[in-house]
Amino acid sequence: MFMFIFITNLPESHIHHDSNTIIFLTLMIICLLIMLLYVFIMNKKTSCKETYLIDFACYKPPVSQQCTKEFTMKQARINGYFTEETLDFMEKTLERSGLGDSTYLAEIFLGKTYNPSIRDSRREVEMAVFGSIDMLLAKTGVRSQDIGILIVNCCIYNTVPSLSAIVVHRYKLPENVITYNLVGMGCSAGLLAIGLAKQLLQVHRNSYALIVSTESITENCYTGQDRSKFLINCLFRVGGAAILLSNRRSDHRVAKYRLLHAVHTNTASSDRSYNCILREEDKTGIVGISVNKDLLAAAIATIKPNLTTLGRLILPATEKLHYLINYIGRKHFPTMKIKPYIPDYTVAVDHFLPHVGGKPVLDELQRTLGFTDTDMEASRMTLYRFGNTSSSSIWYELAYVEAKGRVKKGDRVWQIAFGSGFKCCSVIWRAMKTVGRDDENPWTDEIDEFPVTLQDCEPIPVFFEPSQ
Repeated sequence: MFMFIFITNLPESHIHHDSNTIIFLTLMIICLLIMLLYVFIMNKKTSCKETYLIDFACYKPPVSQQCTKEFTMKQARINGYFTEETLDFMEKTLERSGLGDSTYLAEIFLGKTYNPSIRDSRREVEMAVFGSIDMLLAKTGVRSQDIGILIVNCCIYNTVPSLSAIVVHRYKLPENVITYNLVGMGCSAGLLAIGLAKQLLQVHRNSYALIVSTESITENCYTGQDRSKFLINCLFRVGGAAILLSNRRSDHRVAKYRLLHAVHTNTASSDRSYNCILREEDKTGIVGISVNKDLLAAAIATIKPNLTTLGRLILPATEKLHYLINYIGRKHFPTMKIKPYIPDYTVAVDHFLPHVGGKPVLDELQRTLGFTDTDMEASRMTLYRFGNTSSSSIWYELAYVEAKGRVKKGDRVWQIAFGSGFKCCSVIWRAMKTVGRDDENPWTDEIDEFPVTLQDCEPIPVFFEPSQ
């Protein structure tokens, strides 16, 4: 338009006598039109590449699998694997773990003997996977035949056929479904799967992506005496979640959330990070997962670059400027001993949902980032009520804030998970509507009883220390 006005205002002598100018201006108009057409096409493509979270479902095991800490210790004594010294350490760890008395153990731990089989492990996983998928499909009304992408993640349990194949077989997914089976990737695998699904949805138009996150503890109870391998026994519990994503433009009307950012960092190149969580045999040949004293240091070293990258994406300019001034001051005036400035992430997000990990990890994360007890409520209550369910824990946390009626339209939700490797993943969602509790929410029947008051307990000096 501006070029056209420019041409019409040119002197007539120039238009008739300077053919080169006319050709040049014509080419400029054509280039401008091509650029406008390109921008229009790219915007149209971008608009249909949004990633929406339609809904999710968390598995809630039957009441018969609820176990108090007292019952857990009773079963540990009955099985006869542990010395009195080891049992005393396990009891202290449980008391200071942040778990309540309503978490769920796998069925194999309810009997008088612990002698798990492949069938037992498969039953535990299938109950969580099928239970969560059944709820999700019922909530969304999406047919299994319409699912084009399937990603299943489970860290320790690996079966043949794979868990993704088991899901395809059970729900008769189409023959051209794209499947991924993620194993050995720890508690961060659920958000890694979100990032992978986002990339796949960029190239597969009008698709649904089903993500299933779970863990199996049936065959992974450590029965030796090495204290560094007791984390699984004390913290990990039964659970699972199913999440439905979509890139269909029409789904923005029904979706709960829209994906804004997915940031992943991996420090496995560092020996400290790589070795802080390791599955291996102890001195007597019994397999367990070692968690050593480097865990907190490795977690901080991995979370820090993740937060830095995320901060550039979500923090307001004032926070970025404050951080920059502080950084310059510390770098150029070291004698002033200026303390590092930790940006206030609460100004950029409305709900902070870190992976439950364990109480020491949550305490350190809260101290480092300066979050309030209210900010940490969903994580601590999830740890208390359901224990550490590995990669699915963050979805029980999101279900908690939904059940509390705290998610309002436009709110930003930050999920962050970390796990072996060491890896850290952050995902930012924007609520597409105000979200409340529903009948399938695992917290619905008891949400009014939370939050509970947690007792202050002493730290465990040897919690992450290998036994001598």
